[in-house]
Amino acid sequence: MNTPSEDYHALLARHDAMRLRRRILSVSDTDPMASPPALPRAYDGAADQHLVSESLALVSPLEELIAELYRGLFERHPYLRSLFPASMAFQQAHLVHIFRYLIGHLHQPDELTGTFAQLGRDHRKLGVRPAHFEAFEVALVEALRMRAGVRWTGALEEAWLRMLRLAVSAMVRGADEAIAEPPSWEATVTAHELRTPDLAVLRVRPHQPYAFRAGQYASLESPLLEQAWRPYYLARAPRPDGELEFHVRARGAGGVSDALVHGTRAGGTVRLSAPRGALVLPGHTPSPDLLLIASGTGWAAMKALLQEIDSERSRAHRVRLLLDEGVGEAVYDAAYLAALHRGRPWLTVLTAGPSADPGLRAVEEVLARRPGTADQHHVLLALAPEASSADTARSVLARLAAAGVPATNIHHDTAGVVGVTETSASTTRTGLLSASR
Repeated sequence: MNTPSEDYHALLARHDAMRLRRRILSVSDTDPMASPPALPRAYDGAADQHLVSESLALVSPLEELIAELYRGLFERHPYLRSLFPASMAFQQAHLVHIFRYLIGHLHQPDELTGTFAQLGRDHRKLGVRPAHFEAFEVALVEALRMRAGVRWTGALEEAWLRMLRLAVSAMVRGADEAIAEPPSWEATVTAHELRTPDLAVLRVRPHQPYAFRAGQYASLESPLLEQAWRPYYLARAPRPDGELEFHVRARGAGGVSDALVHGTRAGGTVRLSAPRGALVLPGHTPSPDLLLIASGTGWAAMKALLQEIDSERSRAHRVRLLLDEGVGEAVYDAAYLAALHRGRPWLTVLTAGPSADPGLRAVEEVLARRPGTADQHHVLLALAPEASSADTARSVLARLAAAGVPATNIHHDTAGVVGVTETSASTTRTGLLSASR
């Protein structure tokens, strides 16, 4: 149950969101810094994309623009510094990625608004409020003017502001629509097992009900690194006792994964974001053939999906599970996999040797075992961040397309959305005012 203070701040945040929405939709002839022009009813993203792209030569490199933006933001509003982790290196690099994504997809405003609405929902766990976006906008304008100098024009500035407002208005709407959903969940660590020197299996129990689907991921925050978040697949299908499982590999960079592997013990606490992700079982499949492909800790998603398949006796799937040998051999979760495999004739487990692109040839071999059925397969793909997932995903997707699997039958967390909304593993995602590592 929320305290009176929590209820008050929730209502205050809703009020701020309504105020900012009215401001975004208002038209004013005053200084753009005070009240920039509103987005037109039919936003011409392609036109602004052309203007913003042309202006990059004046403000680049983007890394320096972003560094100047944060310098001005924290100078004007020192309290905002507490929304970020101690090191800003990752966040600055990530915001560069965000702007490149924005500029590159500005001709697709409908796609952008969907992506940034999700970002707005996710930003609530950081305590971000609409007023913070206004401060961010002012800092961006100042940084643009400083970088470009006398060559900066009002037309360029308005194009940048319309682009930013497109993203921010979607974020505010997303946060406002999710006001009934907790911004984050506190959870107690019920078990912490080191399976290898750098890989831990964590089990946690949220203090409030936590609804999710098998195949989704959640971002975790360790109390050792406040305001730093990283996404991990949920490694269990929903259970009556509410306990969750995560597989975490330390990366040696002093980030969230290292804190969870080496600095967390049973009895400790973590925070969870809302569950996200598109890697869930298709609701209707003309054919029961499923191909599950995973590398490294991507196995966690497949473990949850297999539990769901096993519990649904009404759906007679034929499942081929393709894993890299770090999972299938005695290195990681082999005991559970062996127990699952026994007595389940619908499941075939295949192991690929370690390589930069695990199992690419095996993908074609699996599909070739039943000629003429590639277009009937549904493929679910989960690649771990430690396995160069972006390049591997592209290679696997190309092989699947060449084998005749329709894009609509392939389920995975895409690099574009995941990378922007919150994960680097599923390829991931934070946004304008958040951090993850």
